[in-house]
Amino acid sequence: MDTVNRVGNNHGRSGGDLARRVRARRLALGLSRDEVAERARLDPSYVDRIENAPVALTGGALMRLAGALDTTISELLGAQPQRPAGAGPAALHPVFETMDDDECRRLIEPGGVGRVAFQLAGRLNVVPVNFGLHDGAVVFRTSATTALGRYGSGAVSFEIDRLDEGMHQGWSVLVSGTARQAGPGEAERLRTAMDVEPWAGGDREVYIVIEPEQVSGRRVRAW
Repeated sequence: MDTVNRVGNNHGRSGGDLARRVRARRLALGLSRDEVAERARLDPSYVDRIENAPVALTGGALMRLAGALDTTISELLGAQPQRPAGAGPAALHPVFETMDDDECRRLIEPGGVGRVAFQLAGRLNVVPVNFGLHDGAVVFRTSATTALGRYGSGAVSFEIDRLDEGMHQGWSVLVSGTARQAGPGEAERLRTAMDVEPWAGGDREVYIVIEPEQVSGRRVRAW
């Protein structure tokens, strides 16, 4: 059996959460794609596609795939309703890794939701925001009337994490730096260059830019 088929050594490809969970579970069991395909009564090329491209599986195929991987549909889909994040059990032998600057930036490059920590009027505030990266800086939008809008410029910490309870793994990145409000010209350039849409809606036309001074992160793996 070739090395790629056996260990799935395709770090540059990703088909989304389902693909990542299927690939990780197969590796944890030490199975090749051909072996998973035989167990699930699927074509090997289809298993390869599941691991490397977004695929809409039928209910029957998903059931057979979960059975072949000795797991559940909920774990493959990451669906654990009405349960707080991080409430699942830890891996049997978790492995902790310190990530370098490049790996941290790669993980947060797609944007998403992070948390900004800052002090205002002598009190520590932590606020979730929708963010994106632009020229290496963290950018998000807020309203002039919010605590972040009134904060102006100053030291902040920004954190984003990702947990996959089904695969018992995850990561966390911490950005320490200085936040500032973008001026009118810069705000217009940011509005044109990137799409950062706050879930909270409303008038969120103040652009906040965090210039990183230190980026660090940790990863926990199941093996």
